[in-house]
Amino acid sequence: MNIFLARLLLAAALTGCNRSDPIVVLQLHPKNPDIIYVATNDYIYKTRDGGQTWANLSKGMSHSRVITMAIDLAYPATVYVGTKGDAVFKSHDGGQVWRSMRSGLDDVTISSVVNQFVFDPADSNHIFLATTMGVFETKNGGENWSKKMDGMKEVLMVVTLGMDPTRPSILYAGTSGGVYKSIDQAGHWEQVNNGLVPPDMVKTSRALNVTSILVDPYEPDTVYAATLAGLYKTTDAAKSWKRIGDSLQDQMIISMILDRARKGVIYIVGREGVHRSEDGGGSWKSINSGFTTTNVRTIAQSATDPKIFYAGTNGSGLYHSQDAGNTWTPMPALYVSN
Repeated sequence: MNIFLARLLLAAALTGCNRSDPIVVLQLHPKNPDIIYVATNDYIYKTRDGGQTWANLSKGMSHSRVITMAIDLAYPATVYVGTKGDAVFKSHDGGQVWRSMRSGLDDVTISSVVNQFVFDPADSNHIFLATTMGVFETKNGGENWSKKMDGMKEVLMVVTLGMDPTRPSILYAGTSGGVYKSIDQAGHWEQVNNGLVPPDMVKTSRALNVTSILVDPYEPDTVYAATLAGLYKTTDAAKSWKRIGDSLQDQMIISMILDRARKGVIYIVGREGVHRSEDGGGSWKSINSGFTTTNVRTIAQSATDPKIFYAGTNGSGLYHSQDAGNTWTPMPALYVSN
């Protein structure tokens, strides 16, 4: 199944309670905890007061749906947005003014989706892009993009990228046909599907659609791959994969994060809300106390306080947790300040 179509079908299935716009993207400022960006199906919003009031930042952009956002950690006023149908936009002033950055992204046409940005930690102008037309790279902050698909012959659609934080030359790509690995910053890719996808299924509808891939910063040979059909883990840098999380009632995993302060702690979200593992995926606990519905689309951990989390839902707004997800509190509904 096309991954974007699967996400649309999931959104439709989750819209039973439509009291607010679905929150599809959640991006936290790396230094100021009061600044939060969210994107709904229609608009981008920003708060400077911890969610009490919001400003619409969509002026100057096309009406294409926002799929992903990223903040330059070195210069947090610089924000990137990836869309469905209109490639990449960039703002130098925290979202007040946007500029299209599509030079070299001719393949990313009206039917394509920009899924994720990944920054080189040594140079924030060096960025990798996951799209439904493959992997792209810029070395000048998005002024020009080049396609980086050498070796990735079996698939075209790239949904997610994971970078080894201890060895940034190592990248993993989650695709419509499993996982690929590069050891030279996307110069060349090798298929690493042992335990994931049989070779004869890579191009078929039975291939494993990967939605999120993350490298454990404490043990970088450990990598997690969330898919639309379960969760997988490797402890040998993707030489082999094993399925974990069989106890999870819903195996369609939409988003995943690793706790930045606690080794082996993983959070996943999907149609059954938020689940947490504290033993590297061996066992799982539902942590949905306080949600009006469990229609969770996205989750983020504060960069300034590791106990603070935010979750965006498909119809019941934005939630806040101050105890690492054990309890959730609804935040004021999105509305635009004067």
